[in-house]
Amino acid sequence: MDTTLPRQVFDTEALPPGERFGWWLEMLARTPGLMRVRTDHADNFVARAEFLGLGPMQVIRHRYPSLDGIRTRKLIQRSDADCYVLALTLTGTGVADQDGQRGICPPGDFTFYDCARPQELSHHTDTGDGPPASSLVAFIPYDALPLPHRRLTPLFAGRMSGSAGVGGLLADFLVRLTSRPEQYHAADAERLGGIGLDLVATLLGRNLVSEDAVPTEIRRRALVVQVRAYVQQHLGDATLDPGTIADAHHVSVRSLHRLFEDEETTVAAYIRDERLARCRRDLADPALGDRSIQVIAARWGFRDKAHFSRAFRAAYTETPQAYRARHLDRARIVNTTASAVNSTRTY
Repeated sequence: MDTTLPRQVFDTEALPPGERFGWWLEMLARTPGLMRVRTDHADNFVARAEFLGLGPMQVIRHRYPSLDGIRTRKLIQRSDADCYVLALTLTGTGVADQDGQRGICPPGDFTFYDCARPQELSHHTDTGDGPPASSLVAFIPYDALPLPHRRLTPLFAGRMSGSAGVGGLLADFLVRLTSRPEQYHAADAERLGGIGLDLVATLLGRNLVSEDAVPTEIRRRALVVQVRAYVQQHLGDATLDPGTIADAHHVSVRSLHRLFEDEETTVAAYIRDERLARCRRDLADPALGDRSIQVIAARWGFRDKAHFSRAFRAAYTETPQAYRARHLDRARIVNTTASAVNSTRTY
């Protein structure tokens, strides 16, 4: 039984060149993004689309030659249009036009539009011999976002950064999910979709004149994701503590502690547990067998050897030395057995 995230892949390279573009259009017609597409590569349209289901949100990672598209009122009537689209340009340059607004999006930027309104889109590679155009597209039902539809109108076809702040966190989240979907379980789809929607709502709120449109609980959950990502990126910094985290996110230490009240851990405990998990991983890695325990501990922010040993034993019921010896001995036995088996083979 497949327990990974639900996904479906369309790759035109499996077809003869003359059939590729038509097949791509048929695939596109089954999505809420039905469009009339023009391209100079219709005779050999090498493209790929990977669909991921994340609860109410569907994410598609596209790769295709340069193209232009238009969505008319007639096409809108033929498709399920009650949704928004959030698109992240990965390579090439994307351009979106809707309601008299235009967003020009280089790699790393988002654009956002309404499927129920006519729009024009284009996505072109930057050079003729460069990589194909690629993007990440999320289809989001209206009722999946806790934001009034009328409030979002100023954002349609706009450009939003996907390289800093919440936009950068959302871009990293989507890229990681779609790059290695096999690493995630089907049972996690709803939860992952919920995290994505919280980040989308917060990104849109940040780009509105006021963030008041974003419910408090959504902002809280999005900030928790930001804090967790920040901790992961700075575990090796021995000065990382609730004070530095609060300063980095422009909140008080008291507010940071309140933020974690519903997370079944404290900020300090989360930092410690993540550091210990990284140390445990490195101690069991044969490739790091020549590094001292103290060096590994210091790498992940533990300056005091005795403190690290006490914390490690409290978490894992054995000393770092014993844990390392047990796992490295096991690795040596596995490698010795594999070598013995290989040496007895005849060819």
